[in-house]
Amino acid sequence: MKTRSTILVLIFTCLLFNLFAQGTDSDKILKSFHSISSHELLGFAKELSSEKYAGRLSGSPEYLEVAKWCAGKFEAWGIKAANKGSYFQYFKNEFSEVKSLGSVVYFNGTEKMFLEFPGDYLPGSNSASGNVEAELVYVGYGITAPELDYDDYKNVDVEGKIIILESGIPYSKNDPTMVKWTPYAYHREKFRNAVKHGAAGMIYASKIANPNTINLDGFIYAHVDAKVVEQIFTDAGKNYKAVKAQLKNMKVASFVLPAQQKIFIRAETEYFPEAQSCNVVGLIEGSDPGLKDEVLIIGGHLDGQGQMGEVVFPGALDNASGVSDILGAAKALANSEVKPKRSILFILIGGEECGLYGAKQYCNKPLFPIEKTKMMINLDMVGNGTGFFVTGAKTHTQLFKHFEEANNNFIHRKISTSEVRKNYGRPRSDASIFEDAGIKTFGLWTQGSVHPVYYHHPMDKINVLTPGIMEDAAKLLYIGVLGVANDTDL
Repeated sequence: MKTRSTILVLIFTCLLFNLFAQGTDSDKILKSFHSISSHELLGFAKELSSEKYAGRLSGSPEYLEVAKWCAGKFEAWGIKAANKGSYFQYFKNEFSEVKSLGSVVYFNGTEKMFLEFPGDYLPGSNSASGNVEAELVYVGYGITAPELDYDDYKNVDVEGKIIILESGIPYSKNDPTMVKWTPYAYHREKFRNAVKHGAAGMIYASKIANPNTINLDGFIYAHVDAKVVEQIFTDAGKNYKAVKAQLKNMKVASFVLPAQQKIFIRAETEYFPEAQSCNVVGLIEGSDPGLKDEVLIIGGHLDGQGQMGEVVFPGALDNASGVSDILGAAKALANSEVKPKRSILFILIGGEECGLYGAKQYCNKPLFPIEKTKMMINLDMVGNGTGFFVTGAKTHTQLFKHFEEANNNFIHRKISTSEVRKNYGRPRSDASIFEDAGIKTFGLWTQGSVHPVYYHHPMDKINVLTPGIMEDAAKLLYIGVLGVANDTDL
């Protein structure tokens, strides 16, 4: 009588045979499957998050160094350079180096409040260098849109003042009307509009490290926590929550604060307008002469938020985790004795945090024809949790079935899914750029966080990662992508 463990092995082997096309060797697939190790993936994440790469700010010398490290891994595993013999696809990427934490001081007329980093404020990632002290004007969303009969600056004079600015726009429905508002949602547009109206500086009511802004000559700013803005409002005799509710109802709520209320901002930065960054691109060429011209893309952004003074933003979850999962799957696919019939392109994407630069560069200058690209799966923050979430899965069912079967048979994690939903607003992920280019795209995320999530924060270190789910993500990629690559019915 067979033992229970023997029966389980036989069931597992049979399932592998059923998953792939006839003639594949399940033992070989199983060998590569088990070669993926959480220990190795955590080692990748530790390297990517290390201080020597200074937070992987796209465009910086440190980013280019981490790109070289990743390319070295591809080369060592026999993954080919995908861009005419190069592992790199370059594009322009200006950036600012934040040389110190600077300082922010709030005066309420009788007292000074020295704001603390990072609890109260973060330096502006693209602030001009220098000092500014001035009275305050609240300008809501900072939007001037005459065609929409909306102007946050209509009844206030901000010349020489420091503005208090909110992120976002007053319109929230994801419908065709959103298209008219979308240009005003970009941070760069808000900043340019502030300078156009004569503002001397800004505190952004959005405390988040954000390279997706713009360096404007002489314009000094910092990000502050909502509790600081609430205190400023209270001192002015205003109710911050009530004012924000007014904004959400598309009613302008701008006002000049009492003259005794002031802000001082000190920033120390250096701007590099001619810098460049890159995507890291590696290729496993398909083994089938009739299918190798078709390609599957596995991608995730390599860049992070950089460094502020001596403080590094490691970006372990966002997105060393996703890149590490991709590297684990790439190594398994490269070493797999069962070869993919279609080609597999790995893209470690640059410039995501700066404005989806790398994704736009690839889709504008694809290395494979868009019509030959059968799928793109994007990994972002896939390293802390108990289950998976896959966007687009309910729409692209013929592709997703390979991942679903892989999970049901071997991974056994909860997977939630959604259909493709048209986004009328500002795109927020690399996946949306590939999707808009006409490529069937999935977004792979984790859900059910085990550790705290420090989004764009210096505490986003490797101790917030869950190695077990990273291993399962890489295994899911390996089996799912190999299944799609060898599906002759696509």
